[in-house]
Amino acid sequence: MKQTATKKILNSISVVFPAYNDGGTIPSMVLTALIVARRWTSDFEIIVINDGSKDYTAEVLDELALHIIELKVVHHPVNQGYGATLRHGFSLASKEWIFYTDGDAQYNPLELENLIEALHPGIDIVNGYKIARNDPLHRKIIGKIYHYVSRLAFGFRLRDVDCDFRLIRREIFDQIKLESLDGAICVEMVKKFQDMGFKFAEVPVNHYHRQYGKSQFFNWLPILRSLWHLAQLWWKLVVQKEHIA
Repeated sequence: MKQTATKKILNSISVVFPAYNDGGTIPSMVLTALIVARRWTSDFEIIVINDGSKDYTAEVLDELALHIIELKVVHHPVNQGYGATLRHGFSLASKEWIFYTDGDAQYNPLELENLIEALHPGIDIVNGYKIARNDPLHRKIIGKIYHYVSRLAFGFRLRDVDCDFRLIRREIFDQIKLESLDGAICVEMVKKFQDMGFKFAEVPVNHYHRQYGKSQFFNWLPILRSLWHLAQLWWKLVVQKEHIA
């Protein structure tokens, strides 16, 4: 284990992966997270929430759990949505810090080490930001629009609100309540963190081409649904400011 000043800040960590049809990638995600966690602390856990996958995600996770004692696997019988899955994972996390990223391998869990290195006294969240988005052109365009609309509407100061590669102090979730069931949870989470005065650090991370499965977001129906949920969030968090009250 690394013996540094950061080590004193990071005493324990929960690694959370939401997974949906990620059978081809989730094993490597779990194993690389295991490598990083062991470098920094002996007090860690890895939690994977399988959100009703229809491929072989459940089978590979159950096999991994037989060999990795730190791995906890939860299966949703039916798909509940990205936000609901993340919230479930956060609720099960028991360590001082929570790291999460998606199970599709578009981010490399080994880069968690860069987030840990950025921990300093007073920092509550270390937020990754994509060095370059490695997606087809139409997804890059949609992602840019989504980013700028949400940043303008919600007053975000982060470089990349939509980067699901974050290290968060667990006790924050004792002070805020998350409600989103879908991908809008990222906007809700960052807005509430920011408005409650929690301190961010930002770290560049790589974003990789998706090798297995396909995104559930980049279709017209999910996009329209997300825009509607963003509008509802904007009304609650920006106009009514329910979370502050």
